[in-house]
Amino acid sequence: MSEYELYNAPQSTCSQRVRYTLHAKGLRFVEHKLDLFRGDQLKPDYLAINPNGVVPALVHNGTSVLDSSVIMEYLEDIHPEVAPLRPSDPLKVAEMRAKMRYIDEVPTPAVRVPSYNLAFLPHYQAMTEEEFLAVCESKPLRREFLLKMGRTGFPKAEMDEALGRLQRGVGRFARWLDESGGPFVLGRTLSLADIAIMPVIVRMDDINLGYLWASSPAVGRWLDLIRETDAFAATYYHGSLLTEKYPHLQSLKTTAA
Repeated sequence: MSEYELYNAPQSTCSQRVRYTLHAKGLRFVEHKLDLFRGDQLKPDYLAINPNGVVPALVHNGTSVLDSSVIMEYLEDIHPEVAPLRPSDPLKVAEMRAKMRYIDEVPTPAVRVPSYNLAFLPHYQAMTEEEFLAVCESKPLRREFLLKMGRTGFPKAEMDEALGRLQRGVGRFARWLDESGGPFVLGRTLSLADIAIMPVIVRMDDINLGYLWASSPAVGRWLDLIRETDAFAATYYHGSLLTEKYPHLQSLKTTAA
């Protein structure tokens, strides 16, 4: 058995955070890719690992560690000397954690709305109403989210609200970069806060929402730096982007360009 086993999904933004952290620290792990639309995350063997029925879950020497932000901090706790991703100053650590909480509260859930409407909705539309309701009831943490979306997608008001939250999230992120002097959230060094927001910015760019930081060039420069890291290439293997999984999104992106 490998010391680390990661149960995740290629396109899952929360999974991408953890994959990046593992790669940034040079930790070898066995990756189990779950097919979320086949319900792999709801099968008894996975629910025994993560009763919440979501990804990711890290199994370290046979013990489960859950929630992407918790996993990231856990990896830093047990390997603080390897590619440190957390400041040594307790006040800076508190600042980093406060920023991570904001990322988890505002832009991370907001990006799910356009993601589902643009990429995942056709999967649910192909179901009967009974099949769709059964899927909703099977989701320990996503039941209400899916019911709100329904088989017709999130209405314009929901999409507008999500885009507004993303715009505010990007604005806050740009302010952090400005206040720290950049190029990263806390200044010159990459931290867990950067990794926390990375999948949101990458997802937004992938589904044609990059215009939301057109007036904040520091965000674009930050994204370029993240993409240049070795951990990024290892994290975003082919099939990790929605445009790689869903060809119709690639055509929309080409049209928009």
